[in-house]
Amino acid sequence: MLREITVTADTIDEAKQKACLELGTDMEKTQFEILRQPEKKILGLFGGSPAEVRAFYEITPIESAKAYLEEILKYMDLGEIEITAEEDENGAVITLDGENVAYIIGHRGETLDALQYLTGLVANHVDQSYYRISINIGNYREKREKTLEILGRKLAFKALKTGQKTSLEPMNPYERRIIHTAVQKVKGASSWSEGEDMQRHVVIGPDPDYKQSYNRNRKPRSNNFNKDGSYNRRPRSAGYQRRQYAENESHPQDSLFSTFERESMDESPSTSLYGRVDVKKPTD
Repeated sequence: MLREITVTADTIDEAKQKACLELGTDMEKTQFEILRQPEKKILGLFGGSPAEVRAFYEITPIESAKAYLEEILKYMDLGEIEITAEEDENGAVITLDGENVAYIIGHRGETLDALQYLTGLVANHVDQSYYRISINIGNYREKREKTLEILGRKLAFKALKTGQKTSLEPMNPYERRIIHTAVQKVKGASSWSEGEDMQRHVVIGPDPDYKQSYNRNRKPRSNNFNKDGSYNRRPRSAGYQRRQYAENESHPQDSLFSTFERESMDESPSTSLYGRVDVKKPTD
């Protein structure tokens, strides 16, 4: 965005100083174009013309954002606050440092988010294009991001365990994106956003397609019966092999009983099991 102004003065130097004062910039950042040289009056009474200078400079989105922040923080009466900015591919990160910067954060970063939103609007108004502004105070953004990641994973595992969904408090798009990313890393959990405008929040619950996908890929359990109805014994444990012996081959345990001879028993006694038993009387 180009800001420019045309001023007149008695001399060129006076015109330049006057232009910088009205633009709110300094001589180093400002470029000048001399439109007309001053002309002295004849005999100090007739003719003559003042010097005319065109002053201009290009204001960048980050410079506009810093100027806006300085103006806002001045009215917040927080003392001296150092503002540093570092540009990246899509925008810039502005860091605030000072004794009373904690008051700028607010409850759960609400004040800081509001200030970041307004500063972003000012920066995007420069070139009428998207320019992302992020304001950080004492690594608050990094700590908040870590907290949201832990919260998202914790609620994702809770959804898998209980099968119930959980609604979080309203968050800005940046924080909702952190929650969604954390939940995606937990297999079987899902997250989505509900609500409108300032009430937009994240809901975490079990993935309805997770069980169906799991059952489809799972191998069926084999039964103990063959197709012809015969019983199928379970395979023995690894390392065990049952040896088959030929008809002319004796089992090793047969040698243990080869030295013993079994006597035949009379299995048909003369007296039945429940027959009559004669008892002889003793003689005198």
